[in-house]
Amino acid sequence: MFRLAFFGILSLGVTTVMAQSYRFDFGAGPVARGYTKVTPEMQYTPERGYGFLPGSPVQGLYAVRYIRDYVTSTQPFFFSVKLPEGTYDVKLLLGDEKDVSYTTVKAENRRLMLEKVETKPRKFVWKTFTVNVRTARITDTDSVRLKPREKDYFQWDDQLTFEFTDVLPKVAALEIRPNTKAQTIYLAGNSTVVDQAQEPYAAWGQMIPRFFKPEKIVVANHAESGESLRSFLAEKRLAKILSVIKPNDYLFIEFAHNDQKQNDLQPFVGYKDLLKQYIKAVREKGAKPVLVTSMHRRNFDQQGRIINTLGDFPEAMRQTAKEENVPLIDLNAMSKTLWEALGPQDSEKAFVHVAAGTLPGVTKDIHDNTHFSNYGAYLLVQCVISGIKAAQLDIASELTEDTPAFDPARPTSYERWKFPASPFIKNVKPDGN
Repeated sequence: MFRLAFFGILSLGVTTVMAQSYRFDFGAGPVARGYTKVTPEMQYTPERGYGFLPGSPVQGLYAVRYIRDYVTSTQPFFFSVKLPEGTYDVKLLLGDEKDVSYTTVKAENRRLMLEKVETKPRKFVWKTFTVNVRTARITDTDSVRLKPREKDYFQWDDQLTFEFTDVLPKVAALEIRPNTKAQTIYLAGNSTVVDQAQEPYAAWGQMIPRFFKPEKIVVANHAESGESLRSFLAEKRLAKILSVIKPNDYLFIEFAHNDQKQNDLQPFVGYKDLLKQYIKAVREKGAKPVLVTSMHRRNFDQQGRIINTLGDFPEAMRQTAKEENVPLIDLNAMSKTLWEALGPQDSEKAFVHVAAGTLPGVTKDIHDNTHFSNYGAYLLVQCVISGIKAAQLDIASELTEDTPAFDPARPTSYERWKFPASPFIKNVKPDGN
C-alpha cells in the first residue's frame, strides 16, 4: 500500500479519452511558447490531469532563456500525467545553465527508463524513451482480477507517473506523444519478473526497458508476484495481454517457482501443456512467444556450487521450446554460472539480505534467497539480453548502443556498481518463494 502510505489517498477514476500530446515547461522562469507551465507547487489532481505527487520538496529554478529553467530536488520526486491506456514516447530536456546534472528516470512501478544521464554546465540534452500505460480493463464487462495491493500501484491506473532521481536531477521540459507503431515486448511471469513496487526488492523485468531504443520498442510488464501459469490464466492476465497484443509483438513467458508447489502439476505433463496453451494463444494473434527458464534460487552446496531447487521444470521448458520451435532464453543455466561466479558471500548482495535498522521500517533481518536487490535484477537482465542476442531475435538490433557485453562468469562487482534507490520501502516479502 505504498501509494497510500507515501502520498496519501488519490482518487483515480478510469476515464475514456483520446490519446493526446503534452508539452510541459518546468521551473520558475517564463513559459516557452507552445508549452504548459509547471511550477513546484502544482500538485496532481484528477481535474488538472497533471502535477507533482506530494512527498518530496521540489525546487523550481529560474533561467533567463525560455525552457532552460528547471525543477530539481535533493530527494526523488514524482510527476504524473493523466493518460489513457497506450504506448507513449516521452522526451525530456535535462540540464542546468550553471552546473552539472545527473538524472535517472523511472516510470510507473520503478521501471528503469534512463540511467544516470550526465550534463555539463550550460549543456542541455534531450533524451527520449518509450513507455506503456495500461489499465485492468479488458472489455466493458471484463477486467483483470487485481490483488488488493495492486490497486495502489502506479501501473494499473489512468496516469503515467515519472520518478526523477540520482545525485543532481534537473528536469527542464517534458513532452509526451502517442506511439502506435512501436513493437511491444510483453512479459508474463512472477515475482522474479514483475515491476517490484518497493525497495529493497527488484526484478529483471523492470530493468529491461532502459536497454531498448526509444520509439521502436516498448516493454509492457504484466508479471505479478505469486503467479503461476494457472493463476495468470485464472486472473485474466493472459486475456488482458491477448486483448492488446499485435502481430509481430513478443510475449516472454517465465514461470516455475510457484508452479512447482502445485502437487497436481507435473513438469513434463501439466506444466508443458500449459506452456503450449500460452504459445498457441500468442501465435493465433500473430505474435511471437519466447520461453525463459527460471533462474536458480541462492542455494549453495559445501563446494560453492548451486543446488537445483526447481526440479525438472526448467528442463520441461527446454523440451517445450524444442517441440514447439519457440526461441528459448536459458536464464536458468546463466544464473547458475552467475551465482557461482559471485560465490556464497558476494551473491548475498544480489538478493535481498538486509540487516535490521539499515532501512526505515525494517526491524528484523531479511534473508531472502529468492528475490533480488536492484543489483541482482540488473545482473539478471543482462543475462536476458545475452539470451535475446543468442536466440537471434529481431529485437536484438534495437538494443541501445551502450548495452554492455555481458559474461555471467565475470559479473560486475557490487562495489563498482551504482544505482539510485527509490523512496518506497517495505519489509514484507513478495508473494512466492
